[in-house]
Formats: sequence, structure tokens, C-alpha cells
Amino acid sequence: MPEPDYSHIIIGGGTAGCVLAARLSAVATNAVLLLEAGQSDWHPYIHMPVGFAKMTGSGMTWGYRTEPQVHAGNRRIPYAQGRVLGGGSSVNAEVFTRGVPADYDRWAQQEGCDGWSFNDVQPYFLRSEGNTALADAWHGTDGPLGVSNIANPQPMTRAFVMACQQYGIPFNHDFNGATQAGAGYYQVNVVDGRRCSAARGYLAPVRHRKNLTVLTGAASRRLVFDGLRATGVEFRHRGKIRTVHAGCEVIVTAGAIGSPKLLMLSGIGPAEHLKSLGIKVLADIPGVGLNLSDHVNIDIVAELRGHESLDKYRKPHLAAWAGLQYALFRSGPVASNVVEGGLFWYSRPGLSIPDLQYHFLAGAAAEDGVAGVPPGRSGITLNCYGLRPKARGMVRLASADPAAAPLIDPNFMGHDEDLETTVQGLKTGLEILSQPALAKYIRRVVLPDAAIRSETELRDFVRQHCRTSYHPVGTCRMGSDAGSVVQTDLKLRGFEGIRICDSSVFPSLPGSNTNAPTAMLAEKASDLIAQG
Repeated sequence: MPEPDYSHIIIGGGTAGCVLAARLSAVATNAVLLLEAGQSDWHPYIHMPVGFAKMTGSGMTWGYRTEPQVHAGNRRIPYAQGRVLGGGSSVNAEVFTRGVPADYDRWAQQEGCDGWSFNDVQPYFLRSEGNTALADAWHGTDGPLGVSNIANPQPMTRAFVMACQQYGIPFNHDFNGATQAGAGYYQVNVVDGRRCSAARGYLAPVRHRKNLTVLTGAASRRLVFDGLRATGVEFRHRGKIRTVHAGCEVIVTAGAIGSPKLLMLSGIGPAEHLKSLGIKVLADIPGVGLNLSDHVNIDIVAELRGHESLDKYRKPHLAAWAGLQYALFRSGPVASNVVEGGLFWYSRPGLSIPDLQYHFLAGAAAEDGVAGVPPGRSGITLNCYGLRPKARGMVRLASADPAAAPLIDPNFMGHDEDLETTVQGLKTGLEILSQPALAKYIRRVVLPDAAIRSETELRDFVRQHCRTSYHPVGTCRMGSDAGSVVQTDLKLRGFEGIRICDSSVFPSLPGSNTNAPTAMLAEKASDLIAQG
């Protein structure tokens, strides 16, 4: 076996990779290498909260599209995944939510993940969180992942929260507290007017460590094994193919799309699929790439009578003024994450926890592939999704070429209950927009237009317009059964010297955005790795 170059090699510089690089390199005797296929997080848009609106279709994502979605109009839907240091935490909307205790108790009690109940994982949520506004049993205040209140919500965001109350939904000051249900203002991963990604919060403060090496532009090609022990990784960097070896562990943190792709390129996955591509099978693990779950989003877009939303800053002179305000004071429109307001609610009576989440955007066409309003006009967007979708999809290889994009089939609306939940969420969203606090600003609802209101029409509208909420999980499922890909200690089943430590191991989606849960998982993983 070759002499190791490092003690630990981390493959993927997203949220989980940054957390693990910081925690593992804190041990002086470790020598840690972090590989990231994308660039460093130097771009100004990353650090400006409002820059989210420029990111989902940018070169800092992989540019993926799904396979044609059979239950969603046979469309190939944009599927943005971060390709930059910090991963999704560098390009997302900075919304800080983590789900309810029942999500993690389900992992432990129903999905075979002993040791991952809420009582087990709450200490890691607290360890990661650096909240600047809330300090109680539900919140940590000293963690690297900075969290704050939105300093001055946009007028339209305030109108949205008031409209929810007029509809009968109570105000909630803390979606991560004792009660998730209600409407209010999201807490965000923003500190001092700048995004606090995992790259900024975890990695930047420790980049000086001599036992930590970070390589960007390093695209992993395959894992290297000695029998059933992982010993390293082959990757392309600056036009050359290199191989490095790990003395302790190889840790895969390439995300719910990248991690199964790398395993399959390395001969680990469904045997017949690998053989069909000419890949030598190292281990037949059918579950690799299966169980893909994602929040399926539907958008409501409204045109305003005036210019009360952030869209007015598309005008050059106002954009310049906003930029100057931000440069001087770290305040104003550029300090907004756009997605300021939110709502967790129920699609039907009798539910013990919310099954719908909404994001209110104080602007229109802020995300890639979402319709806007006529040129020169201003708008708002309200989107929603079912929190615990039942449909499952898959990730497969298109070829044995590591540079080829994988085949991504999230199977949107592949379960009837997902469609019904989303349609009910859409109907509630339209009712909220009709409340006096918002209605006085709205000229017309553009999407769906006024002609679409019957049950059949709304179902068809959802199928034709639904999209990803950028929360894929589950493709290297954790569990205790033989069909799981990793064990509950995150070790790849049947192998030594390798763990998968990212959202791909989630057995199912938590009822929230996924960045904070991914940081939690990586925090817990660092302790599991230390235990051996």
C-alpha cells in the first residue's frame, strides 16, 4: 500500500466538507486534504445577501437538468447544485431552518437510524449555530454558522406576514423553536451584512493551519481501493490527473448528486448499470443512487401596482444607490436575502406538524427558470412545497466519463399525495395574496393567471410549473438494513476506510431547508470519525 499523503481526504468542499475540514484539522496530528471541484468563494455576489438572485443560474453551479419528468409535463427542469467552495451554502438564499424533532425521531424509530433521534442530534445543531438574536434551549450562540434576524424586512415582506395573520395564521417569531407552525420572518445565515456560508464560518478562520490543504478546481474521478479498503482518490487538477492517498479515512462529501456519482464511477453501485457502461464492478450495492428525495416547489408570481418590491432596483441609478449604501453601511436592499418571509402550515386538518413550507420573495424572477413580470414592472413571488414528499427518484451515470453530467430523475409529482399536498398549498397561497394587507399592492396574479382556478386546472398547472427547491437528499441512504448504503456510523457498508458524510445519507427529508441539517450531520460525523 502506498505511503499516505494525508491522514484524511475530504472529497467535496460544500457545507459538510467545510465543517469536517475545520473539525478534523483541529487535531494537530491529523493532515487533512479538502478537494473541491469548483472555484474558491471569491465572487462578490456570494457574500452579498441579495446575490442569491444571481446565483442559481450562474457558473458557480453545475448547470444540471433533470431527465424528462414523466409526472411533471415531461420537462427537463434546471437542477442547480453548488460548484464552489461552500457548496449550497455559498449560493442559497441563506434561510436558516432545521425541521422539527419528529423528523429526526422518524429517522431513528422508523427508518433504522439508531443514534440519530432529535435528542441525539440536537447537541450538534447547537454546536454549529452562532445565533446573534436568540439564546434559549433551542439555539446555540457560539457556533461557526452565523445566524441573525433580518434587520429591516422589505415593506412587501411585512405585508405578506400581515396577510398571513389576516388569513388566520398566527405570527411565529422562531421557526426553529418549540413550535414551527405560523408565519414570520426567517432567520438567515448572515452576519454583519455578509453571507455566512460554511466556507466563511468554518473554513476561512482555519485556512492558515499547516495541517490543512485546500485544493479548488480539483475534480474527483474515482476512489482508489486496496481490496475493500479505501486508500485514496484520483482527481484532475490544473489539467493533470493526480492520485493522493489517505492513512486513516477517505470522506466523501460531494452531495446527493456527486456522492453516488463518484461511488458508481469507482465501481460501487448497481452492478448491471455499471457493467452496461463498461465499469468494473467492485461491489454490487443496488441502493447507490436510489431514494432521491427533493422538495418540489410551485411558484405564485404577482405584478404590483407600483414599485414597492426589490425589482425597482433593476433600474441603473437605483442599483447604483443601493450598491453605495451597502458598500458604506452594509445595509439597504443589497443586505436583503430576497427570501425574507416564510410560513409553515397545514395542507389539511388533523396534522400534528406542518406539512407545507412557503418562501416569500420580495421580487419576481429572482431564481433561474421562474417567470417574471412585464419589463419595467415590479412583482413578488410566493412559493411553497410539501415538506415530506413520498415520491422517490434516482441518480445514474450517463457514461463512464467522469466529466459527463449524471442522469438525475427526482420523479417530481410521482406520488399522488405529493400532487394533492402541493395543490392545496397553491390554493392557500392564492388566498393569502388576496388578503387586504397584500391585495392593495397587487395589480394581478401573473402565475397562475386568473383563468386557472378549478381543481383540474390547478393540478395541471402544478405539473407544468413545479421545480426543485434545491434540497436533494437520500441517494446513499443511511440505515441498519441490508439495503442501506451506509451504516449509522456513516461507514460505507462492506468497506473500510471510507465514510459518506453529507445529505446523501439522509434516509428522508427533514421538514425544512437542508443546509443546517447538513451542518449538523457533519458535526456529528466529526465525532464519529474521532471515535474510529
